[in-house]
Amino acid sequence: MPHPLGQYLTLQQIADHLSERLVRLFRRDEAGKRPIYGDNALLQNDPHFRDYLLFYEYFHGDNGRGLGAPHQTGWTGLIAKLLMPRQKEG
Repeated sequence: MPHPLGQYLTLQQIADHLSERLVRLFRRDEAGKRPIYGDNALLQNDPHFRDYLLFYEYFHGDNGRGLGAPHQTGWTGLIAKLLMPRQKEG
């Protein structure tokens, strides 16, 4: 499959790339903020909330902020599996 830079990627490489992009929404950035929480100070900073991950229905396309119902995890529940350490195949 073509890559925007004209390179071809295998399906495994595409899956890895998509997985990393999804996981990045939940990881803390250099400033210690998680994109899924946007500008929500309580979820970003409060020690009683900041380490509990919520799985949203969908995400803002530009900044990754979680949108929709956080209790209806749907497909985003798969992130739990992606956040687990994985062994790369040779």
